[in-house]
Amino acid sequence: MYKAKVNITLRKSILDPKGKAANHALQNLGLTAVDDVRIGKFIEIDIDAESEEKAHEVAEASCKQLLANEVMEDYSITIEEYSPELK
Repeated sequence: MYKAKVNITLRKSILDPKGKAANHALQNLGLTAVDDVRIGKFIEIDIDAESEEKAHEVAEASCKQLLANEVMEDYSITIEEYSPELK
C-alpha cells in the first residue's frame, strides 16, 4: 500500500488573491519578515498498487484527470510506502 502526497499550487504567472490577502494580513500583524505568500492544496491519496511506480502512475492520472487544473496549476507528487493498520 502506498500513500501519495500531492502539493498543488498556482503557477507563478497566475495571480493568487488568497495569498496576497494572507500576506497583507501577516504584514498587519507585524510579521514584516514575510515577503510573499502563495496558497495551494495538499492532498493525500491511499493507493493499493503493486509498486511505487504504479502508485505514482495512479497519482499522476488522478492529478491530470481531476485534482489539478494543468492550465493554471503545478503539482508535485511524493509516494511513500505505508501500512494501513498504522493509520
